[in-house]
Amino acid sequence: MSTPLSVALVQLDTGEDVDANIAAAAALAEEAARAGARLVALPEYLQYRGPDAGYRNSARPVPGPHTEPFAEIARRYGCWILVGSVAEATGDARCYNTSVLVGPDGGCRATYRKIHLFDIDVDAGPSDRESARVAAGDRAVTAEVDGLTVGLTVCYDLRFPELYRTLALRGAKIFTVPASFTERTGRDHWEVLLRARAIENGAWVLAPAQIGGSPGHRSYGRSMVVDPWGTVVAQAPDVVGIVRAEIDPERVAIVRRQIPSLANRRFDAYDR
Repeated sequence: MSTPLSVALVQLDTGEDVDANIAAAAALAEEAARAGARLVALPEYLQYRGPDAGYRNSARPVPGPHTEPFAEIARRYGCWILVGSVAEATGDARCYNTSVLVGPDGGCRATYRKIHLFDIDVDAGPSDRESARVAAGDRAVTAEVDGLTVGLTVCYDLRFPELYRTLALRGAKIFTVPASFTERTGRDHWEVLLRARAIENGAWVLAPAQIGGSPGHRSYGRSMVVDPWGTVVAQAPDVVGIVRAEIDPERVAIVRRQIPSLANRRFDAYDR
């Protein structure tokens, strides 16, 4: 019988003060780790939310000063920490939007550079061009957490089911989706998309999110854990804080046995 994985999602309201943002995120991550979470997951744009120039100026190497406070916590409590995403310096005008998985020894076990950039213009809603400040990554990434394969993604990736299917075919039983999902689109799409990715692949979904933000660029929040059947088993209220859940690894096998969509794919018919 598999041992449940205790997880904690940290919901933040990040602003323009990088040092204050890192300190607030680290304090909540430590609180979650101290309470016994084996995997602590934080949201996207962890170190900065604000004008593009400030975001680019906040970029630092990975691993580096934006990840080290979380490495110290991981070492202290012997847990895993997903540093949702930070601006990773590239030596160029644009940085990467990078998700970092830190192991119990404080080492960087995996880095994922966001592939799909948020270039959108929603009627009566947000307009953004993430590609003006961020360079796109070019590879899908999985990592092992206590023997469980985890697929790393970030925010807007959620709208591209082919990425999640790729991760599932590589063995992922858990997807991480750190996000700063817009309030306007989040009201209608956030939960629906998270549940769809879980159902399509029979996988757990961990989605720590930002809340709040500046007028016109507010984030939806509602950090949540979704099980492989598509059931929301934990959801954060509309405040900064921590939401906790227990992940049963055997749930993946049970659901995939009942609905074998991964096994029943028909590549021979898809190109017609």
